[in-house]
Amino acid sequence: MRKKVAFYTLGCKLNFSETSTIARNFTDEGFDRVDFSENADIYVINTCSVTENADKRFKTIVKQAQKGNPDAFVAAVGCYAQLKPEELVAVDGVDLVLGATEKFKITDYINDLSKNEFGEIHSCEIEEADFYVGSYSIGDRTRAFLKVQDGCDYKCTYCTIPLARGISRSDTLDNVLKNAKEISEQGIKEIVLTGVNIGDYGKGEFGNKKHEHTFYELVQALDGVEGIERLRISSIEPNLLKNETIDFVSKSRTFVPHFHIPLQSGNDEILKLMRRRYLSGLYVDRIKKIKEVMPHACIGVDVIVGFPGETDDHFLDTYNFLSELDISYLHVFTYSERENTVAALLEDVVPQDVRKKRSKMLRGLSVKKRRAFYESQIGAERTVLFESENKEGYIHGFTENYVKVKMPWNPSFVNTLNKVKLLDIDDDGMVRFKLLDQ
Repeated sequence: MRKKVAFYTLGCKLNFSETSTIARNFTDEGFDRVDFSENADIYVINTCSVTENADKRFKTIVKQAQKGNPDAFVAAVGCYAQLKPEELVAVDGVDLVLGATEKFKITDYINDLSKNEFGEIHSCEIEEADFYVGSYSIGDRTRAFLKVQDGCDYKCTYCTIPLARGISRSDTLDNVLKNAKEISEQGIKEIVLTGVNIGDYGKGEFGNKKHEHTFYELVQALDGVEGIERLRISSIEPNLLKNETIDFVSKSRTFVPHFHIPLQSGNDEILKLMRRRYLSGLYVDRIKKIKEVMPHACIGVDVIVGFPGETDDHFLDTYNFLSELDISYLHVFTYSERENTVAALLEDVVPQDVRKKRSKMLRGLSVKKRRAFYESQIGAERTVLFESENKEGYIHGFTENYVKVKMPWNPSFVNTLNKVKLLDIDDDGMVRFKLLDQ
C-alpha cells in the first residue's frame, strides 16, 4: 500500500512554491498526495510568521489533521518552524519540526511514520541557511509560482523574515530558465516570479555579494522562454524596481502590466523608523514612471498601520498620500509586535483599537481604488486567462492587468486565454465582458 501525504500552506506565494517542491520529493519517494481534508498517513504544515494570526491558526490546522487521521504523523516546516520550533513542537499531535535548512530534506527524517511520544526538532542557527534550493508550484492552479530568490539582507525594524529565512541568495539564471521551461511544458500559461526580495536577485547561490546577474537580466532572459504566455512579477521593493525594468515590461512579449510594490507608510518619519530603503518621493517617482509607459497598469500596494510612534497626523499623511496616488488596490497589514525585532522595543505603542480603526479606513480606501481602476478599464479590450474552479456556477479569470472577470461556468474555457471587451462591473465587484474572436 502506498502511503498518503497531505499539505497545508500558510502565507505567501513563496511558501506555495516550496510546498509544491516538497510534495514532489514525497511523490519521488513513493507517496500519493491527497487533499488536506482527506485521510493521510502524514500531514505537512508549511507555516508563516508574518502575522500574528498565522501563528494562531497553526493549532487549528493540527486539529484538522488529527480529525482526518488521529494516528497520522504531523510535521511542521517553514518560517514559524524556524523562529519558534519549541512552541510548535509543544502543540499536541506534532511529531516533527524542521527549520530553514532542513525542510527540503523532510523525507530523510521520516522513517516509520509512528507517532512520537515527544516531538522532534531539527533546526539550525539561521546563519547556516546560506545555500539555495530552487522550487516552483504546479498542479494546483492555472498559474505557477516560480521561486528565483530567498532570504533578505534588509533589516526593517518590524520584520522577522531575515531571522526565518536567512541571507539574500539567488538561484542560478540557468536553473530559473530550466524550471520555467519545465513549467511551460506542463501546459501552464502563467508564471508568477516569487521570492523574499526578488529585486535583489543575483546575489550568489550561497549569499555571496557578487551579483552574477541582475533582476533586469533575469526578466530579459525569461521573456525569451518559449511556451510561456504570461509572466507576472510579484512583490518588489520600490528602490529595486529600476526604470530599465519598467521600460522592458512595457514592451515585453510575456511580462504583464501588473506590479505589487510595498510602501508600508506614506510618512517619511515612519519610513525612517521602519528602516525602509527609500522615502515617499522615490515611491511617487516609481508610480509615475509605470503609469507613463503603461497607463493601464495595475499597481498594488502593501501598507502597515499602527507602527509604534505613528500619530494621527502620520496616519493621515499615509491616507492622503495613497488617496492621491494612481494605484489600484491595497494590502493592509495591522502592525503586530514580533519578538527579536527592533520595533517591538520602541515606545509610543499605538493602542489596538486605534490600529483597527486605521486599518478599516485604509481597507475602505482600497475598495474605492479598485473600483475606480476597474471603471477606468470598462470598454477596453484585454486578454483573460480563465481559472479552473467552478465557483457557484461561474468561471473566473484575470486580465493581464489583473482585472477580475466572470461568466457562467464553461469547462472548455479552463486554462485558456481569450480576447474580451470589458463591459460593466457586477454587484459583486467583478467585471462582465464580451468574448471577442468567437
